[in-house]
Amino acid sequence: MKAKKSLGQNFLKSNWALGEIIQAGSLNKDDSVLEIGPGKGSLTEALLKTGARVVAVEKDDQLIPLLEEKFSKEISEKRLILIHEDILKVDIKKLKLKRYKLVANIPYYITGLILRTFLESDCQPSRMVLLVQKEVAERIVARNSKESILSISVKAYGKPKYIETISRRFFSPSPQVDSAILLVDTISKDFFTKNNIDERKFFEIVKTGFQSKRKILFGNLGKKYSKNMLGEIFRKNKIDMKVRAEDIKIDDWKELAKGKE
Repeated sequence: MKAKKSLGQNFLKSNWALGEIIQAGSLNKDDSVLEIGPGKGSLTEALLKTGARVVAVEKDDQLIPLLEEKFSKEISEKRLILIHEDILKVDIKKLKLKRYKLVANIPYYITGLILRTFLESDCQPSRMVLLVQKEVAERIVARNSKESILSISVKAYGKPKYIETISRRFFSPSPQVDSAILLVDTISKDFFTKNNIDERKFFEIVKTGFQSKRKILFGNLGKKYSKNMLGEIFRKNKIDMKVRAEDIKIDDWKELAKGKE
């Protein structure tokens, strides 16, 4: 069965890579796992071998019969729940996964949307292990020390870690770039609740700060907020008045958001 370009399908064919994903998920028989886009079921099979209960959501009409046949035993035993749906249209609450881990080889083009959807959800996973484009994983963990809206957004909810590079040759069809296993651990909304920060206002500040990447942070924020107030917050928290948004860390954004409140 051929992969569909329209769905961003690249099927993983490396047992070593599957093992790295499972290890990053730290899975056991007591876990519930949500898998997005099981494809031909190679990762699904590896997940089931851990003893975990798996809920797999597949959009592709043609793959559903294949998966139903391949995992007929696990489906009958209710160890695997197979849902024929677009994950972006699924009401996460209706899946009734009170505590779960999200483990998936996701299409590159919905990476940011998947991260936002599940991290911002009231039904967050406790841990996410995603196979994503290598450059995106590097940007999220800020390997070059430069932050982005995406990296700050992920760090507000959990701890991202770059696990392993997965060569493009381990996929069928082979994509044009390498992938990476990205772990986001200890996911919660504690950053907001414990610091008394409004989520919406926090991301409003971050987006404003990154509006013109080449300009200094103070100038970007000053277009929307009081410069006098900003000056006090910068001085109090020893934030360089000439720094760019990409050069400050999550703790500085926290202080800016608290000061803005």
